[in-house]
Amino acid sequence: MRRIHRCWPIAALVAVACGGVATPSTAAAEPIAACAPAQAATAVPAGVPILDWSENVGYDAQGNLWVSRLYRNEVQRYNSSGALTGRVPVEYPGAVRLGPDGLLYVVYGDSPTSVLRPGGVVRFDPTAADPKPETFVSGFTMPNGAAFDQAGNLYVAATSGVIRIGRDGVVDTEWTARATTATANGIVVRDRSLYLTSNGNPLGRVLRMSIDDPSVRSVVADLSSTLPGIPDFADDLVDRDGILYVTTISGQLVRIDPDTNAACAVLTDQPMTSVAAVPGHPDELLAGTEGGAILRIRLWR
Repeated sequence: MRRIHRCWPIAALVAVACGGVATPSTAAAEPIAACAPAQAATAVPAGVPILDWSENVGYDAQGNLWVSRLYRNEVQRYNSSGALTGRVPVEYPGAVRLGPDGLLYVVYGDSPTSVLRPGGVVRFDPTAADPKPETFVSGFTMPNGAAFDQAGNLYVAATSGVIRIGRDGVVDTEWTARATTATANGIVVRDRSLYLTSNGNPLGRVLRMSIDDPSVRSVVADLSSTLPGIPDFADDLVDRDGILYVTTISGQLVRIDPDTNAACAVLTDQPMTSVAAVPGHPDELLAGTEGGAILRIRLWR
C-alpha cells in the first residue's frame, strides 16, 4: 500500500487513526531480533524516485519480471538483463501474479479512490506483442495482494478482508463473508492455509487463515520496528520453501517460520513494498521499494 493511506507507525505516538486504520494497541511491542543477515543490491534502478514507486513484483512463465508502477498507472516488463521491454496500462496496480492458465493477473484500484471507483483484477497474455488487459473481476475497495491456490482459485486481500474468486471470475460470496479481517494487505497460499499481513489493530500483524474454514485464524507474528514499542506496517510477503519473508514500511525484511512462529529480521534497508521469489535461484528474492528501485536480495541460511 501507499503512504497516503498507510497510517505511518508514528500514529502510535499521537494515538490518532487515519485512512480507516484503527489506533494500534497500547501494549508494548518488542523489536524484532536480527538473524543471519541477507545482502541486497540494486537489480533495477528507479528512473524517477517515488513516481516510479514499485508496488508489486512478479514473474511470467518466460522469466520476465513484471513491476506494478503505482503512480504511473502501468505494469512494466523487464527482461533478465533488467532492460525495460514493455508497458501495460493498469489503474493503480497492485499484486501481479501468474495464473494457472499462463495469463498474468494484476490487481487494480489499489488506492483510496476505489471507494468511488471500485477496483478489481485484470488479466492479459504476457507473451503478446502488445498485451491488452481485460477485466476479470471488479467491485473491490482498495484491493492489494493476490495469490492462487492449487485448484486455481484466486484470493485477493483488500480492506474488507480476503475475497475468493473462482476460475470463472465469480466471487465465492459465502466463503468471502467468513473471511473478513481488518485491512488485509499481502497474501500467500501454503498447503491449506492463507498467510496474510494485516494492519488494523494492531499494525504489523501476520495472520494464518484456513482455506477450508476462513473463520478459523490465528496470529503468526506481531512485527515491530527498530524502535521499541512502535508497531511497524507489514506490507507484502512470500513463501520460500516453507519460510515466510515479510516486507515492512520501516525497511525490514522479516523471516518467519510459520511452524514455530519464530521471527527475525534478515535485512534492514529502504522501505520495501513487495517481495517475490526469483525463479531458479532458491536463495534469492526480489523486492519492490517506495523509491522505485528493485532490490535483489541474497539469503544466507
